[in-house]
Amino acid sequence: MLSTLYAAVARRRREFFASRPDRRLRLRRPVISIGNLAVGGRGKTPMVACIARLLLEMGEQPAVLSRGYARRRAEDGVVVVSDANGIRADLDRSGDEPLMLAKQLPGCAVLSSPDRYAAGRLAEHHLGTTVHVLDDGFQHLQLDRDIDLVIVAGEDLAPGATTLPGGRLREPPDTLLAADAVLAADESVLSFGPTPRNAPFEIFRTRRTLGAVRDGEVDGPSVAAAGIARPEQFFDDLRAAGHRLAQTFSFRDHHRYSARDVERLVHAAKKAGAASILTTEKDFVRLLPFRPFGLPVHAVPLTMEPDPLPEFSSWLSGALAAARDIS
Repeated sequence: MLSTLYAAVARRRREFFASRPDRRLRLRRPVISIGNLAVGGRGKTPMVACIARLLLEMGEQPAVLSRGYARRRAEDGVVVVSDANGIRADLDRSGDEPLMLAKQLPGCAVLSSPDRYAAGRLAEHHLGTTVHVLDDGFQHLQLDRDIDLVIVAGEDLAPGATTLPGGRLREPPDTLLAADAVLAADESVLSFGPTPRNAPFEIFRTRRTLGAVRDGEVDGPSVAAAGIARPEQFFDDLRAAGHRLAQTFSFRDHHRYSARDVERLVHAAKKAGAASILTTEKDFVRLLPFRPFGLPVHAVPLTMEPDPLPEFSSWLSGALAAARDIS
């Protein structure tokens, strides 16, 4: 019952903004939104990094606009996490995902603010931004966008999938009609609804790749720790990549590590005979304040990109040119 009510409210909210474009705020530069249909665990942040890199390769000066969820110092106004000259804010002011993106994307501006319009205006006027990347923006209807990219997994479209609070969906599946392109997180997405031939949006597969560990090599078994939406997926990726995991530790998404947490991880690793601790890049930025760790801690990068990438890049370039022609 509550999920049905939630879905109705979410659908009505989208219909309201669609029928009242004057209620949306409009930035001068094009806005590319990257979002999810469901709550967490779809690879949104790695996809944001991929899109920003593509834009840099096109000669653009992108700005990533993030709300900076779970910041310890949620200041009013806009926090410039990074600009063309480097990182400008710490973890408490930026949030873990914006800081991680800032480290991954040299030359790209990253800004944190609950007011993404204000962040975009600042980026345009002071940072020379030519295009915005709206992080987690599919439900952020107050800000107008030119290109909507939505990452979808098969379970989001499966029979019985429901909205919050009973399920994981933020909106009903039919709201995908507002998307310009769907990025399929798994092959099962292609078996639901319209086929790529007759869909009202573009459909691209995605490629998820776990990279080599940062800062050294892993020799022998490891302990793995993750405070993300779906830590088990990270652990499975590690095992599939050939890592031997003596033990795993799961924390809630955006978990703020304490000295006691780090001590517990190091103790467990030594007790299990593990030579190192493996974690995500998102977790690593939250662990940095506790260096030195007493045991090597390695961030394992995850990349997620549309597949085939050249085809997507060509489509994105065309969509961006069309957006500029319209404006």
